[in-house]
Amino acid sequence: MQSCAEFLAPDRSVVFADPHAPFANKATELRLEIGCGKGGFAVKSAAKNPDAVFYAMERVGNVMVNALEKAEANREACIGNLRFILGRAEELEEYFPPHCLSVIYLNFSDPWPKKGHHRRRLTAPEKLESYRRLLVPGGKILQKTDNRELFDYSLAALEAADFRIAFATDDLQASARAADNVMTEYEEGFVSAGKTICFLEAVCGESSNTID
Repeated sequence: MQSCAEFLAPDRSVVFADPHAPFANKATELRLEIGCGKGGFAVKSAAKNPDAVFYAMERVGNVMVNALEKAEANREACIGNLRFILGRAEELEEYFPPHCLSVIYLNFSDPWPKKGHHRRRLTAPEKLESYRRLLVPGGKILQKTDNRELFDYSLAALEAADFRIAFATDDLQASARAADNVMTEYEEGFVSAGKTICFLEAVCGESSNTID
């Protein structure tokens, strides 16, 4: 981590005081990936969207090292708008002030399949309330998963939390969103194996729903 330390976010108190502090561009929108894994999505998204700034959170230290090394290998494309946080989703409100995030990405999160573990899901009601406090008005949650049960659970939980489902599909690669999709490492393997990917876009604080 020390060799890639420039890609690490500063102390949480610094980020909370000014989430744009690590970045030269202070006027652009702020995006967050929760559970970034090996960092492929974060690195590619930052390179593809230079006018946005990105934080990528991961709770497992060894996995974070892989993500940092990937960012360092693509340094010129993303050093200006990407920083990583070693932490947990439960700590988000210690890092970010209210209503500062434009987009939250939930990519292939742990489905926690046992019913007694559902509250650990990243789309459990308590976490959705936290995201609502962090998102700007009209901010978005974008979720991808290969787990249909988690997808259906998330749709219901988001609707119950008064998010508007702007788009949802159980086959991302066959949908209108395929052309702009940035794949994670897991996703590339799933698609190569012929597995379909579920995707949804939910908008904070709006009702009425559109399903593809």
